[in-house]
Amino acid sequence: QNGNQLNASLGLALLTTVGRGIGQVMFQDNALSGLLMLIGIGIGNWTLALWALGGNLISTLTAYWSGCNPTDIRHGLYGFNGTLVGIAAGIWLSLSPLSFLLMALAAALSTGIVVAFKRQQSLPAYTAPFVLATWILIGFCTLVLPQCLQSAPSTLPIAEKLNAGQAVLTGIGQVMFQGNAWSGLCFLAGILLQSRIGAGYALLGALLPLPLALGLGVDASTINLGLMGYNGVLCAIALGGRDLRSFTLACGA
Repeated sequence: QNGNQLNASLGLALLTTVGRGIGQVMFQDNALSGLLMLIGIGIGNWTLALWALGGNLISTLTAYWSGCNPTDIRHGLYGFNGTLVGIAAGIWLSLSPLSFLLMALAAALSTGIVVAFKRQQSLPAYTAPFVLATWILIGFCTLVLPQCLQSAPSTLPIAEKLNAGQAVLTGIGQVMFQGNAWSGLCFLAGILLQSRIGAGYALLGALLPLPLALGLGVDASTINLGLMGYNGVLCAIALGGRDLRSFTLACGA
């Protein structure tokens, strides 16, 4: 009985850590926020939700086996880059055991890059480990294993006019590569569960780039897919706070 209780406790701890690792993609240290975001990914594409879980587990377990700070691990700080690596791999790579192995290696590499960043104090890692690990993964496949790559869609859906509501929600969704308003709504709900201020800044970050994008001549299809909003979402959440200075920084970013 004690053994069963221990296993249940360990299982719950792992689920909590994995949930936080997904939530931390959008700076939310909350396992339920992560669950809502995972549901959002699944709404867009259920296979990508599995890739996200796989990347999260691999990067988290790599941190554990490498002796990283247990508190950081529990708070999902070694899981969110792996989550993004998993999603990116699911988009770019064909579905095969070899592709999953390559994703696992890239997710583990992202943890190694996080560790390297922690050895210096000048720059925070944020999602740089995901970017670097994914560049290496895609570059390796392009040069050595092109059969593992999926062909990219040649055209985007054509829209004649801007749909601001859709653009805002898909801008939030595109933080995790989901060009789907329902996915974005789940992500927003996950942020709101942890922080009303964070949710407000997410909306602001997705909305403010729209007039600038229109002014620069970006077509409505690209804007409606959220491709102009996701960077603003992350900047606004990261920089935003209760004071005027942080509000100004968030809006400017």
